[in-house]
Amino acid sequence: MATKVYIVYYSTYGHVEGLAQEIKKGAESVEGVEAKLWQVPETLSDEILAKMSAPPKSDVPVITPNELTEADGIIFGFPTRFGMMAAQFKAFIDSTGGLWRTQALAGKPAGIFYSTGSQGGGQETTPLTAITQLVHHGMIFVPIGYTFGAGMFEMENIKGGSPYGAGTFAGDGSRQPTELELGQAFHQGKHIAAIAKKLKGTV
Repeated sequence: MATKVYIVYYSTYGHVEGLAQEIKKGAESVEGVEAKLWQVPETLSDEILAKMSAPPKSDVPVITPNELTEADGIIFGFPTRFGMMAAQFKAFIDSTGGLWRTQALAGKPAGIFYSTGSQGGGQETTPLTAITQLVHHGMIFVPIGYTFGAGMFEMENIKGGSPYGAGTFAGDGSRQPTELELGQAFHQGKHIAAIAKKLKGTV
């Protein structure tokens, strides 16, 4: 039976979704792994999103809390708001109280990826504060550490991400994930999928 890896994310302007798509490719590069993209529900009205010049959402399906239990591993992605996960994603996590009560997600490996508006905008504080959500669910946080190798030490070009997970900078919204950032996202998907597969094999 295939190992199921879910990439669950919220994206306002597409930066996080771009990373999610690459993470999916990385996860699927591991033999015996099936990866699926999911969005969390939007909490803002269409009117507000239009004023924010946010593009229409993609056709990636919207997940419900109970569907999380079907995954063998989950990689969560979100943009940063004031150094922490966006409220839309926090609202989704807040809706998983029933799963927390039964510890239905306990023992599942989980990773985190993110985008920020600037270099000092939360590339480490965002995943660091998000870990508390995983801890309460009893999930196993899987960082990428420095397994991405030389890409982690890039100093000539601006690069998002950290040992916590893949990341990108949105800037004013016009900047898109670079080849290096996408490479790190692919690596994260592959890394976590391989660990999820190993853990499933020991059950």
